[in-house]
Amino acid sequence: MEDANGIYYYPNPTLPQVRVYVRRGEDGSIEFRMWDAEHEDVWEKHGWISMEVVNAAIEMFGSAHDSSWHPEAIYDATVAESLLQDQENRAKKAGKA
Repeated sequence: MEDANGIYYYPNPTLPQVRVYVRRGEDGSIEFRMWDAEHEDVWEKHGWISMEVVNAAIEMFGSAHDSSWHPEAIYDATVAESLLQDQENRAKKAGKA
């Protein structure tokens, strides 16, 4: 999905008020940013984060948190890569038209 903030996915489809936006970093890596309709300050307080930061959080949290909000359940590199590839392919096709 896409809106004015960019492309996003729902980390938990039962909570559509929470979105995770994805983009490519300057070095080509995946970056994530959370948006929460019920907590608008999340977008401002938490900027774009890299997969390195997500992996550090995974190590730090271990199994201490509810699995539905564990970092790897929220920041999904496979979903992000798929969305970014889709966007890049659409841009290529649009450039050829």
